[in-house]
Amino acid sequence: MYLKNNPAFKKIFLTVNILFCVFNNSISAQELSAGKISSAELTPYDTCVLSKTSDAEDDVLASDISSICKIQTQSSDSINTSAEQRSAIDTRINIEMSNTYKPFTLMAFKPNFILPISYNHTGYDSSLYPDQPNGETTTFDDFETQFQISIKTPLATEIFNRHISLFAGYTNRSFWQVYNNDISRPFRETNHEPELWLQSVSRIDIMGFSNRVIGLGLSHQSNGRSADLSRSWNRIYTNFAFEKQSFVFTLKLWSRFDESPLTDDNPDITYYMGHGEFRVLYKKNNNTFALMSRNNIESGFDRGATELSWSFSIGHRKDMRGYIQIFSGYGESLIDYNQSVNRIGFGISLSDWL
Repeated sequence: MYLKNNPAFKKIFLTVNILFCVFNNSISAQELSAGKISSAELTPYDTCVLSKTSDAEDDVLASDISSICKIQTQSSDSINTSAEQRSAIDTRINIEMSNTYKPFTLMAFKPNFILPISYNHTGYDSSLYPDQPNGETTTFDDFETQFQISIKTPLATEIFNRHISLFAGYTNRSFWQVYNNDISRPFRETNHEPELWLQSVSRIDIMGFSNRVIGLGLSHQSNGRSADLSRSWNRIYTNFAFEKQSFVFTLKLWSRFDESPLTDDNPDITYYMGHGEFRVLYKKNNNTFALMSRNNIESGFDRGATELSWSFSIGHRKDMRGYIQIFSGYGESLIDYNQSVNRIGFGISLSDWL
């Protein structure tokens, strides 16, 4: 049943939802008939349903509202709902679910940022790139601008009547030689990564750590190039998010799908990228610190990568923050997967992991 832009229809729909609450013993029949229902007497689920129904757009399904409210209230019930005591993961889940299925709304997935100043003191390899039209050799600057745009949207929620959702996401990571006027300021590299995954919200305590999120997904990553510059790989992955006080720990493990030797542009990519990555996130006040380790232990600390970032508030805006990122190792981008990079970047972040 769709919500029509008709006040009378919405009143009927509201009444149906309230009656639904009666049959679920959220509101007594006596209170309903006497007209004594107050906001204080409604359960969090009742309040959520009534609020979202009154504000719903034309094409929102009643089942969608019910699913969203179930997830929101389940997350709220599992913690103290005061802002001061709510965990970083719960805060993000609640914000995402409150914006589910709203028009003109896309959720942040991975961090979204721009680093206008990014410096790699080891330099970038330009030997694979063709010469310039005037015959001069292509040479990259050590300074460039980098940015990442990462979005997601839920395709389905409450799958199998459980707190399981299906998401689709896309991440664009670009490396722009904006200061290199000698070669017409090109994009040195752009990586595209669409993903599809199932996500379960949980609370499983394991040795003092709370497992909050479990995911299983598919990923395709490529740089959209051809011939010698082409890089791509396809993976199946699983990830886990644990929290303990102000710390969040995430573990992502993957396996690459085999490709034909005739079409594989980077047969040794897992030699440098490994089979997983581990992150430690720490959020305190308006500061978020993140440390990533990939392929360090697996490669014997020979071909790994480490990334450290810090986002911090600037001014009174919560959606725009200062951002510093340091990267050292292999696999900063697909074209550099087998090249060691040592870089530091300064810029702004529009969203972080937490």
